[in-house]
Amino acid sequence: MVHALEHLVVRHSLRLPVPTGPAGDGTAAARRFDAALMTAGFKLSAELIERLSGLAGPTVVETAVRTLATVRGLLGDHVRHNVHFVDFPANVPDTLDFWMACVAEAIEDGAVGTGALDRLRAGVLDLLTLPSYGRYRHTYEEMLAAHDELIAAAGDRLTVLHLGGDAEAEVSGLYLALAGSTTPLGEEHLRDLAVLAEHCADGPQPGTITVRENRAVVNRARLRVAAAPLLDTVTDVLRLACALAEGDVTLREPTRFRALSRPYRRALLTGLDAVVAASPAKLADVSAHAETWKRLGERLHPHEYPHLPHAAEVFAVARGERKVPSVDSRVEELLVRGDVTGAAELLASAAPGRLFRALDRLLRGAAEGKEQDAVLAAAERAAPEVSGRVVLSVREHVQNRAGGSPERRVFVNREGKAWVTADTRAPLGDAVRERLVEMLDAETRRRLPDPGHLLIDPEVLGVALPLSGRAATAGFGVLPRGSVSPVEGELLRFFTYWREAGRTTDHDLSALVLDENHATVTWLSYTALTDVEGKHSGDITSAPDGASEFIDLRLGAVRGTFIVPQVHVFSGEGFDEAAECFFGFMLRESAQAGRPFEPRTVRMKSDLRGPGRVALPLAFRRDDEGRWHAHWLHLYLRGTPSANRVEEHRVSIAVLLRGLLGRTPLTVRHLVALMRESGTPVTLWDGRALPDAPVTYIGLERPDGLAPGSRVLTPENLRDLLPA
Repeated sequence: MVHALEHLVVRHSLRLPVPTGPAGDGTAAARRFDAALMTAGFKLSAELIERLSGLAGPTVVETAVRTLATVRGLLGDHVRHNVHFVDFPANVPDTLDFWMACVAEAIEDGAVGTGALDRLRAGVLDLLTLPSYGRYRHTYEEMLAAHDELIAAAGDRLTVLHLGGDAEAEVSGLYLALAGSTTPLGEEHLRDLAVLAEHCADGPQPGTITVRENRAVVNRARLRVAAAPLLDTVTDVLRLACALAEGDVTLREPTRFRALSRPYRRALLTGLDAVVAASPAKLADVSAHAETWKRLGERLHPHEYPHLPHAAEVFAVARGERKVPSVDSRVEELLVRGDVTGAAELLASAAPGRLFRALDRLLRGAAEGKEQDAVLAAAERAAPEVSGRVVLSVREHVQNRAGGSPERRVFVNREGKAWVTADTRAPLGDAVRERLVEMLDAETRRRLPDPGHLLIDPEVLGVALPLSGRAATAGFGVLPRGSVSPVEGELLRFFTYWREAGRTTDHDLSALVLDENHATVTWLSYTALTDVEGKHSGDITSAPDGASEFIDLRLGAVRGTFIVPQVHVFSGEGFDEAAECFFGFMLRESAQAGRPFEPRTVRMKSDLRGPGRVALPLAFRRDDEGRWHAHWLHLYLRGTPSANRVEEHRVSIAVLLRGLLGRTPLTVRHLVALMRESGTPVTLWDGRALPDAPVTYIGLERPDGLAPGSRVLTPENLRDLLPA
């Protein structure tokens, strides 16, 4: 069973649990394992090679097979990436020449009917009616034969795979880290937690589970081993019911409840009764999900449990038979009466987190002087009861309110869906902002643990704090939304892959180039295969067995300041419907050659699983000194139901990009500065010798050779840096 979970440990931590098996001489097999990993840009640590060398050869081979499959899946190398033009990026034709060649071939073969010819004479061309358009015209093996081997370069990525601990301990540690996360998890991590929770239900548990979605997943596993669920709000019970029905524990999407066994019904109603009996005021939360409660009541049959009267009250509130005003409605009543101070006091006592989220509104509505002071005083009293994630989120919000309000305001919801609207908010006064910043920093500083000696990779300082689980998607080399990272290389190559689940599906890869004022310079897409900047690999219009598209850009030739890669749903299944869908980028030197997809040049691969029909994974910006940087977005635009193209969305994307890049995210640099102010010794690592004593290392990757007992924080577990 533990072997079945080994891939989760590798994927989340880049550590391989201690392999077990008969002793022997596995030196040769370990070297072959290492060589195979290096073709994918990975390498075994010296400690891991030593461990494997002491095992029998067959054991090493079995370990290698499992690990290589996991690593290749991380990079997107588990599928075959073909291209429309067999020797891409060489010999990509001009767009119009290519289209005319497809037309000529169709006419010559008699594949164009009379109606299509009439439309052609009228100047209308439907590319999808041309037999040679949008389909691979060669096999994967023929494509490989058209390309030379990749030449090794000093800039190729090399990621070290480290030796972990005992397999059971590694699995348990990963479970505790995910379950006890202080930030909501993304969809993939939540699914991984569900698998781990089933395995670890009888083992050690986190001291606290603050994220409610995590708690629902853990509670389902606890019920299945007859352990009491962890419930302290009525919504905890509702989330658990959704988990048991394989529904959405975030409560964003409706869940179709199924018939529940009597033990499960009894457990849910008993938990609900206990929560309400302990705090009747929590009935106020029912109205927020009244319809869902009513549908759940049809499955739970609370009337069969007369000895649980408090549980029955929940359904009475949901049906409107009993009125229990929510905290939000009471706050709105106070604000309508102009009692801002009363609203702040109510939130401070009943919902401290909501008070912090409403601070901007309350301070704008309060009169200057005593009323604003009262709101700030209420926030200062409530601060110790607010989660660290919310404290930091408000801190980020406040620092972006400096200098008044911008003309446009960008919103990004939990699913990564983004939109822009006019900003009509009144500015916050400088004195108010300064007092807020001082209070928020003091509260964060108070909560930060003593990390001992901090060793920092300077490149991690620009990484945004993962304040939301949807701030980044699952994949490899992915950083949270708002992060900035350097990009070094001559060639930048984007790739996307999709595989349809049931309907013919066409996803299109495009790249938009903008100048310093966000005006369009050019773009590369299926409608513009070549330009000064680079080339497009060609349009593929269906993917029953999977399909790939690539864009090759010469960074030195780019005429603009911004490069915005994007994936459009032209037809068929959306990103959250396709069987598989991901995006990534590679960096190469011009003389390296190689296949269109070379795993050891992959710098990032992220899943595309959001709403909308246009995906914006990240953007690239050239600074005043000519150096390129990646700005991580992880956004989705609504788009249109079909025929999405870069031409139609370039203006809205430019507006969105201007607003997003005008914001200043809260980064690792902020927390490191607070720890330094508290007296923590901080060393910026130059990449050379490592300290002999244990340290807390924060970087993009774990270096090989850290002293035993060191704590390591990389993007895979950066959420652990946030104070509780």
